[in-house]
Amino acid sequence: MANERSILLFSYGTLQQENVQLSSFGRLLYGHDDAMPGFSQTMLEITDPEVIRTSGKRFHPMVAPSDEPADSVAGKVFSISAEELAAADRYEVADYRRISVRLASARRRGSTSRRERLALVRGF
Repeated sequence: MANERSILLFSYGTLQQENVQLSSFGRLLYGHDDAMPGFSQTMLEITDPEVIRTSGKRFHPMVAPSDEPADSVAGKVFSISAEELAAADRYEVADYRRISVRLASARRRGSTSRRERLALVRGF
């Protein structure tokens, strides 16, 4: 089913904003708190006027792997469809790319389920 919301998207930035969700997905996303261990967060200046208009922000968070074991980036995990993932890709600027990560919730549970432990992340 094309509209099935089986993709886990971890957001640590503007995709958590209601206005961005409505503009990008046409709906509000339901998510739960989680974190991405082993990463640190910086800010990136956005120059795309459409992204600035949508988010209302000129600086957006960006993540990168960290050498500090205690580093972690907080955010939310949303269940989205393939069409919504494509919409998220259109929203993000070229400085971002998507990777798979193991989130803190999966580590706490010792999960071996791929759906529970992997999410897609926008970053670096």
